[in-house]
Amino acid sequence: MSIGYWIIREKGFSMRIARLGEIGQERPAVLVGEDAIFVDSLITDWDRETLSNGGYQKVASTNLSALPRVDNKSLRIGSPIAHPTKVICVGLNYLLHIKETNAATPPEPIIFMKAPDSVVGPNDPIVIPPGSLKTDYEVELAIVIGKRALYLKDTKDAAQHILGYTISQDVSERHWQIERSGQWMKGKSFPTFNPIGPCIVTGDEINPHDLRLWCSVDGEMRQDSRTSDLLFGIDHIVWYISQFMELFPGDVINTGTPFGVAMGLNPTKYLEPGQVVKTGIEGIGEIESICMEHLG
Repeated sequence: MSIGYWIIREKGFSMRIARLGEIGQERPAVLVGEDAIFVDSLITDWDRETLSNGGYQKVASTNLSALPRVDNKSLRIGSPIAHPTKVICVGLNYLLHIKETNAATPPEPIIFMKAPDSVVGPNDPIVIPPGSLKTDYEVELAIVIGKRALYLKDTKDAAQHILGYTISQDVSERHWQIERSGQWMKGKSFPTFNPIGPCIVTGDEINPHDLRLWCSVDGEMRQDSRTSDLLFGIDHIVWYISQFMELFPGDVINTGTPFGVAMGLNPTKYLEPGQVVKTGIEGIGEIESICMEHLG
């Protein structure tokens, strides 16, 4: 294993996994600085089946210096996980966000689902639904599961089931979420409502329990917080969800958003066509989407 391709840690190594290429033609890759190493000669894709069958370990144990490197600047970045079968979300999970929404502090994590088809590449456009006046942004740290988890006995067991972490822009349509009755997923599941990427950071490269995360709209910083403000932490979330739902490799968990969402501002500042949303997390990177009007 070449030191030039891996960040060696006391507990192991880290890897940045990604998928590059046009929509429907993405190829699995490992990012090294500004370069990408395509690994489709080793695995078919970064998805549930590949991860379940040891694909990550196969790539991690290969000396990738024998594979060609390409400059990834000119390539479209896709979602780092192909066709996730579950997108699970945690609501009201940052203390200052709870305060800005005037909500009661949840005694247990608020869990809801989001349509997996809402997942797109990290820099793909956000399409505002027809007639929407309340489309909102939400920067979130996303957990990506790497090993099946069910009925975990302790929060300490959670870490071994996590593949890594990525950036999630959990876009929400507040009218459908709040004013149309029923589950929150109504306002969460529109197409393009979950840009994810640019990569999954695995191993020990970052400390997910204290990362800066931020979101700006047209250059105006709207959200700027740290994951240390989480009400329910990373390990607790994975443990908790495993008590009533089996988690599989490639499943995505959006861990909640910090204060500063459009709904919590006075006056509100919901997204409009033409605006640019930049979303970043320390140690992972930054993603950028332009908001578009639905033209269909």
